[in-house]
Amino acid sequence: MAKQLSYHTIHEIFSRFRDAEPEPKGELEHVNAYTLVVAVALSAQATDAGVNKATRALFKIADTPQKMLDLGEEALIEHIKTIGLFRQKAKNVIKLSRILVEEYGGEVPSSRAALQSLPGVGRKTANVVLNMWWGQPTQAVDTHIFRVGNRTGIAPGKDVAAVERAIEDNVPAEFQHHAHHWLILHGRYTCKARKPLCNTCLIRDLCQYEEKNL
Repeated sequence: MAKQLSYHTIHEIFSRFRDAEPEPKGELEHVNAYTLVVAVALSAQATDAGVNKATRALFKIADTPQKMLDLGEEALIEHIKTIGLFRQKAKNVIKLSRILVEEYGGEVPSSRAALQSLPGVGRKTANVVLNMWWGQPTQAVDTHIFRVGNRTGIAPGKDVAAVERAIEDNVPAEFQHHAHHWLILHGRYTCKARKPLCNTCLIRDLCQYEEKNL
């Protein structure tokens, strides 16, 4: 695990990320808050590309909790069976849709506690929804962010909760809103798990990773 970088270095890193991509976007396709919740819940242990492929047709016919309930679990399974753990995920989507209809009038709540009470929605999913839909500066730590945070020294931590806290504590406020998207995209396309592309990395001179392949 790398040492925590200084405030000045982290500010420079995120300045470079912002210059390269001023408005980073999540790659999960959605049309409203509900379809975002469903897409993120389906994305656990699956790729965004795989989820998007499965949900394009699904969201055309089921873009609200009530429409999803009308579709039913078996028809939902047919749409998402290319995604890992699809049976359990289908159960969760139907359950969370029922809760949204019965307890929230079909609307997606904007509090983390309420979101996390939904089946299949953990802290990471809740943070994605709070950030992408309501613009809150939440940090959804996935495997990419965990790796980048520890490799670079931007946000070292022994578990995802520690990395989340490190991002909140050490990334300057002006970058908090987009921080998790910049880090995800950096981990997905540059700071890859097996063969990081250090020679084309924007921040290679600031990163603490000792095994850079330049």
